[in-house]
Amino acid sequence: MASSKKEEFATYIRNFIFGVEDSLVSTVGLLSGVAAAGLPKHDIFLTGIILIFVEAFSMGVGSYLSEESAEEYTRARKSLSTQGALIMFFSYFAAGFIPLAPYLVFDVSPAFFISILLSLMALFMLGLVSSRIFHTDHTMKHGVRMLIIGGLAILVGVIVGKLVNA
Repeated sequence: MASSKKEEFATYIRNFIFGVEDSLVSTVGLLSGVAAAGLPKHDIFLTGIILIFVEAFSMGVGSYLSEESAEEYTRARKSLSTQGALIMFFSYFAAGFIPLAPYLVFDVSPAFFISILLSLMALFMLGLVSSRIFHTDHTMKHGVRMLIIGGLAILVGVIVGKLVNA
């Protein structure tokens, strides 16, 4: 793969991985926190929907602005910033519904655990897939690392939710 094509591919994959990871971690962390604080199902779902829309837009804009700034600095071509922003937006948006979906189907208590489990599984898979895409060694290590980091974010959300509600 030519150097510029390789850099372009890396930019797209970086935006995808960042969007999915941040969406899973932020969304499940927030949902777990507000569920642990005792909010009713409707409020949890509403909070999740608002978060997904606002953060998907924010992450897409942030990706665009940072890529645009980097392209201006390096005098690179301008197309990566828009494409990267769209990848960031849609990956964040789609992944946010993984932890939110259980709250649509189940009562709060089972949804809480199912949401966390689905998010941790998705984070683990994201680690495995990203390791395969970049042809790195230690595929399982990447999956476990993504799972642990995401798990810590969930723990923060639950602790804050419990403390604020206490």
